[in-house]
Amino acid sequence: MAACSLYSSATTNPTVPRCPSENPNFTLSKSLSLHKNPNLIRPVLCVLRNNGRRNTLTSKISNLKFPCLNKLFHMNFPYSSALDSLFVLCTSLALSFSLFVADVDAAAAFVVTTPRKLQSDELATVRLFQDNTPSVVFITNLAVRQDAFTLDVLEVPQGSGSGFVWDKDGHIVTNYHVIRGASDLRLFFPLHSRVFGLDHTLTTGVISGLRREISSAATGRPIQDVIQTDAAINPGNSGGPLLDSSGNLIGINTAIYSPSGTSSGVGFSIPVDTVGGIVDQLVKFGKVTRPILGIKFAPDQSVEQLGVGGVLVLDAPANGPAGKAGLQPTKRDTYGRLILGDIITSVNGKKVTSGSDLYRILDQCKVGDQVMVEVLRGDHKENIPVILEPKPDES
Repeated sequence: MAACSLYSSATTNPTVPRCPSENPNFTLSKSLSLHKNPNLIRPVLCVLRNNGRRNTLTSKISNLKFPCLNKLFHMNFPYSSALDSLFVLCTSLALSFSLFVADVDAAAAFVVTTPRKLQSDELATVRLFQDNTPSVVFITNLAVRQDAFTLDVLEVPQGSGSGFVWDKDGHIVTNYHVIRGASDLRLFFPLHSRVFGLDHTLTTGVISGLRREISSAATGRPIQDVIQTDAAINPGNSGGPLLDSSGNLIGINTAIYSPSGTSSGVGFSIPVDTVGGIVDQLVKFGKVTRPILGIKFAPDQSVEQLGVGGVLVLDAPANGPAGKAGLQPTKRDTYGRLILGDIITSVNGKKVTSGSDLYRILDQCKVGDQVMVEVLRGDHKENIPVILEPKPDES
């Protein structure tokens, strides 16, 4: 088709240009295009239009280094004109195809380049990964189940996560929900640590926010001063370390905010300072003992509706720290009217406006400490000393 279209646009009295073999500047190594250089095909078209130039074509073919073609074109037999036409047609098609192939867009071709050197920040990330990988482990949570029919005892995996070596004694730190309900735990060091069944994985991001607050799935208590990051936290790397760009431990990956359960760019890590206080108690006592006031208090929204700031005491058992100290709970009188209890406004001089504030202050104290609790009772304030005690199930 390309030959036909070019043929229709040929001039009325064409002249035969020099054959490519006679043109010293002709080379097939260049990218050629029919529409850019139509003169390349005019010798073929001129012969088709003027049979009188057969001898010219034959003489030029004879100059080529093809003995078989020379013999063919010097033969005289009735079908020589047909062979001329056949040769011209084949030459036209071959030339058109070769020129079409040569007209490939250079942008579509593959470009082979030498690999560039890593930038300084990329090299730092690689070194960080290599230096800290040996300290990260993969944890499998196994629970014992008994088959109802065969009575065989089976170990069923019910969770997995990551952890990391905390100290030279080999203590491993991870999240409680990774090992909760386990009858057997198995740790796999570097060669088997994995996220989604893969080997060690590094995700990167930035610190998106500080002093966030999340609730503990185990105790229901709020966890204060949580670090928010957009580094991907997925099933499998929960419990793993959160490092800064220098490789320093700054937190433990704990939770994500995602309706689907997969990483959505909102992850939370417990600060290393908070983790350190918990780990010290676990290593020393085998459990975490938190001081309490021994009260039940109203939701923050309910207190806001009353137009007061603080923590409203709903219940203070007589055998608890607050009950022993004399804090008053909320109750009803003989007529069924609600009498508000004490409203805690500060502890040790630190203002309390919500339950989170109260927990934050108590987490900085120890069991056996005496704290000064300021309460609003009726229309006046009182300061009541309270000796903190551990939770009954932790004593």
